[in-house]
Amino acid sequence: MKTKTSGLWLLILLLVACSTQSPAPVEDREVNARVRAPANEDSAGVQVYSLQNPAVKQLTALAGGAERAGDLDQASDYLERALRIQPRDPQLLQHMAEIKLQKEDYQQALNFAVRSYDIGPRVGEICSRNWRTISVAREHLKDFNGSNDAEARASQCMNTRPKGL
Repeated sequence: MKTKTSGLWLLILLLVACSTQSPAPVEDREVNARVRAPANEDSAGVQVYSLQNPAVKQLTALAGGAERAGDLDQASDYLERALRIQPRDPQLLQHMAEIKLQKEDYQQALNFAVRSYDIGPRVGEICSRNWRTISVAREHLKDFNGSNDAEARASQCMNTRPKGL
């Protein structure tokens, strides 16, 4: 009888340990490898960013901290609050698209990235992140032609001088 009881306790402890394990850090996620890092590497050209009020800046910083801690729901909540203040901010919309991508809500990721591109700059890192997010979301939604087209458009966002000139 003792063996069954101790085995049951061991099983319960293992289940509790698995359920409280924190999510993987952002560095291990697809959004960093396929969206942010490539866009950042190509960001030597002109960059266009919207002006943000202090409340939006604070909410964005809190969202970034929650995202790094692996709390995507909290990050999403902070960004939703920021978007109520500045609903047409392409940076906020793109950040929300990347959160949705990490949460595997690919249709919403696509919607936010398209909205960001529609009102955002046509050059620079935000533009590149828009198209890379669109590419990844379409790939997961089984739109492989759309994914390839979006990936090609991401490289058109960079306006740096060709090497050797």
